[in-house]
Amino acid sequence: MYATQIAVAAAVLWGAVTGLLLPRAAYRLSVEPDEPWRDACPAGHPFTGPARGWLGAPRCPRCAAPLAAPAPRPRTPTATAPATATAAPVPPVPPEPVRSAAPPLAPVLTALVCGALAAATGPRPELAVWLAAAPVAVLLALVDHAVHRLPDRLTLPLAAGTALLLGAAAALPGSAGSWPSALLGGLALGAGYAVLFLVNPNGMGFGDVKLALALGVALGWYGWAVLFAGAFAGFLAGALYGFGLVVLRRAGRKSVIPFGPFMLIGALLGVLLGAAGA
Repeated sequence: MYATQIAVAAAVLWGAVTGLLLPRAAYRLSVEPDEPWRDACPAGHPFTGPARGWLGAPRCPRCAAPLAAPAPRPRTPTATAPATATAAPVPPVPPEPVRSAAPPLAPVLTALVCGALAAATGPRPELAVWLAAAPVAVLLALVDHAVHRLPDRLTLPLAAGTALLLGAAAALPGSAGSWPSALLGGLALGAGYAVLFLVNPNGMGFGDVKLALALGVALGWYGWAVLFAGAFAGFLAGALYGFGLVVLRRAGRKSVIPFGPFMLIGALLGVLLGAAGA
């Protein structure tokens, strides 16, 4: 009992501290696919500090400029006027609204996720794996929400790191999962998303397929039932969100929404279910 309480308190502290370091990484990664990662603040000051300037607060330490990014460009094709037509006057384009890739409540979100994982898992070896993956998962959700992109430099290391760390956890006494099942789960969920991508590439990005590898490994650790439950929960959450936007007339039936955050929500619910029942 006391061991679980200590684990929860330590996990919440870990989540809060790591959440405070995510805003700079979210800002640097929240760019369009054809643009390089940001290496300076909006005022032009190069990033320095922990992890070669990738981790830090939501403001530049030199000029205190907030690390906010322009809204993503519209993803609709633009029509081109015929060469013989008289060009109509182009109205001035208003400045793009500024949005933060990492909201102020990011540390709270990371702390809540880590605390929930610790409460469900208890002081078992795989808890260290979940706590290591949680800040990366939150960062992926923030970036995908901001620019509809899941960077390879996060998804691929997350998949490989989760698989390797769970292998180490399986070798320790007290673990409650299966490493072979985790590896098969990653392959199965990744293959399933790959099929969906091939069937409808406009409705799902290839970054979702790469993220599915990591989520399948985490869910598969607790067995196939948890894998299916977590995957279904992600689709259900995304569908409900999209339906809500349509009802509120904030999106149409063909609008594209970032699916990564809902995949992560479903995986979190699945891991919590599997850990609590293990």
